[in-house]
Amino acid sequence: MARKCALTGRGVQSGNNVSHAHNKTRRRFLPNLQDTSLMSDALGHTVPLRVCARTIRTVEHNGGLDAYLLNTSNLKLTDEAKKLKRRVTRALAKKAA
Repeated sequence: MARKCALTGRGVQSGNNVSHAHNKTRRRFLPNLQDTSLMSDALGHTVPLRVCARTIRTVEHNGGLDAYLLNTSNLKLTDEAKKLKRRVTRALAKKAA
């Protein structure tokens, strides 16, 4: 399983551990990934996703999964998120018609 956020694509970063003697050894900074189910009002059910904690905060700040996806540019979304965004827009169009 990839260590990447399903919505934003945030992944592993690398850097150095720096000791008191200023010795540098390589290390990895892992994202705080959480397995969660986010409710989609347009689809009418929850969507299970593996997202980082920061993304959960951003989704809640924007008013839910649907609002987050519709207000975010496709350039900032992963492929999985783009597919979900298309499903949400189709469902909203079907409800409007």
